Parts: sequence; structure tokens; C-alpha cells
Amino acid sequence: MELKFQAISQNESFARATAAAFVAQLNPTLAEITEIKTAVSEAVTNAIIHGYDGMDGEHMVLLCCALDDQVVTIEVADNGRGIDDIELAREPLYTSKPEMERSGMGFTVMEEFMDHIEVVSQPGIGTTIKLRKTISLN
Repeated sequence: MELKFQAISQNESFARATAAAFVAQLNPTLAEITEIKTAVSEAVTNAIIHGYDGMDGEHMVLLCCALDDQVVTIEVADNGRGIDDIELAREPLYTSKPEMERSGMGFTVMEEFMDHIEVVSQPGIGTTIKLRKTISLN
């Protein structure tokens, strides 16, 4: 499943709900759905707040979801600023937006709730966050 949407804060909840609806076919637990929704929310918020910060014009976020048996893979991609130092960005409590009172816990939350997270980014080109989680058999 691929979904492209405008990079505005109001679309974060739309992306979260869409990912949850896609994963629902695997009959996940309520906890698994909540974890996926939270991780997607963090990834989309990062794309909007950090990826496209201060850029003029219409910018888009791409959400891709795929299933392989009980494994869901979710990618959130932007064509924004990119991340200069991925390892630093992944440090708990690090934020490039202290003036916005950002907690700096986005990547930490994604890592806690998903089985695997991969961040691919190039400054000036954009960022893709790949999230993977195995859904338990109920």
C-alpha cells in the first residue's frame, strides 16, 4: 500500500489511522496496533517538523506498508532537508528544535515499539524511516 499526502500536521492522524487499518488484516492485539500507530505518528511528525521545516511550497510525505506473513514493514519518506548526523538524531533527548519544546524522544519511541528501525538520509535529499514489526499469531 502506498499513500502520498501533504506534509501538514493535520495529516499525521490520517497516516496513523491508515497504517493501523492496513495492519488490522493480521488481527494484531490492541497493544500492537497502539505501538504501530505511535511509531508511525513519530515518523510522520519527524518528516513534517524536521524534514520540511521552513521550506516553502507543497511538500509530500510517502507512507508505504507491506506484509510478509506476520511481518509488517512501514516506510515513511520525505524529500526534505535530510539528517546531518543520524546517530546524534537517534540519541534519546536530542532535538534540533528545542525552541519548539520537542522532547527528542521520537526515534527512541520508534525503537521501543518496533522490532527494527532503519534510517536512511542524505542532507538536502530527504529521509526514509523503515519500521518493521512481527505481529503475534492470535
